[in-house]
Amino acid sequence: MSGSLWKARPARAFLWQALAIAAVAVFIFYLVSNTLDNLANRGIASGFGFMSSTAGFGIASSLIDYDEASSIGRAFLVGILNTLLVSAVGILIATIAGVAIGIARLSPNWLLSRLAGGYVETLRNIPLLLQIFFWYFVVLRTLPVPRNSYALGDTVFLNNRGLYMPSADNGQSLWIWLGLAVLMLGFHLWRRKAPGPVVMRRLWGGLAALLPVAILMVEWTSPTLRGFNFTGGIVLTPELVALATALASYTAAFVAEIVRAGIQSVPIGQVEAARALGLGAADVVRRVVLPQALRVIVPPLTNQYLNLTKNSSLAAAIAYPDLVSVFAGTALSITGQAVEMITLVMAVYLSISLVIALVMNFYNRAIGLRGM
Repeated sequence: MSGSLWKARPARAFLWQALAIAAVAVFIFYLVSNTLDNLANRGIASGFGFMSSTAGFGIASSLIDYDEASSIGRAFLVGILNTLLVSAVGILIATIAGVAIGIARLSPNWLLSRLAGGYVETLRNIPLLLQIFFWYFVVLRTLPVPRNSYALGDTVFLNNRGLYMPSADNGQSLWIWLGLAVLMLGFHLWRRKAPGPVVMRRLWGGLAALLPVAILMVEWTSPTLRGFNFTGGIVLTPELVALATALASYTAAFVAEIVRAGIQSVPIGQVEAARALGLGAADVVRRVVLPQALRVIVPPLTNQYLNLTKNSSLAAAIAYPDLVSVFAGTALSITGQAVEMITLVMAVYLSISLVIALVMNFYNRAIGLRGM
């Protein structure tokens, strides 16, 4: 009797799940068909054929070649790349700053801990949009014109049109340097698990010694003032700098609290044992505390990375050409196909978020297995 009951329960569970999936599928089908019928009744075109039509508008900042004669699909790609750029820069800066501030909050130095606490309480309680406006209108737009730029030597220039820096040649020398950097990273990851630490350290040291040589092999182009603006080099526009700075500084306040909580979760006995072995304060944090705290830090840190990526959609407030501003703003006003375009934008943000979550979950599992 019990055996038949045990077999019946999975069958009933499977039946209910199948019915739930069928109900969701029917609802989606009804929603899509009803939307298409309403669009047809109002004479509004549907489908994604507009992606191949000419955009007819310019984009101020692009990581790939783009002009007004390009297609809307290419403008869509430009928006995606700009969103990924500001998100990656924001995540990198927020992580570094958040870890530093979180550790500073626990410092025995009264002034340092109070400054870190003041940063956290101030930045996380001011709306992000206001912080974006502050960096863009109050800080960057008040910088001098290009002729009166703040200069670092003859290579880096800062003015109200952006930050100008030397750019590497796109030729073979740059690919050599990038290839060497990838090799260094690969050896660094491999040597953590491979036997023979002496051999691996020598290989690592050899690659590190070749890095300056590879940098010297790269041909650099410095920005030059011509007329009313600079030409050559790489320019970080005020919109990109303001958005990335605001996203990073705002998120860093939350990351700092996550790091502080993670560090405080480590038993005090571990810290005391490390100090008894003669480790300095920096080594205790780097070798004992952080490796154990990461298992507590990573899950909420993933949420902050996801929030930063989604908050980048506020770029439209300062005209930074991200995905929302370019595709769901300018391109939408031209084509009028709101359903398809908003659906694509939502799908892109969902995909980016799922990739970030996948990577962070993989890292979290690796930390858990390493700690076992």
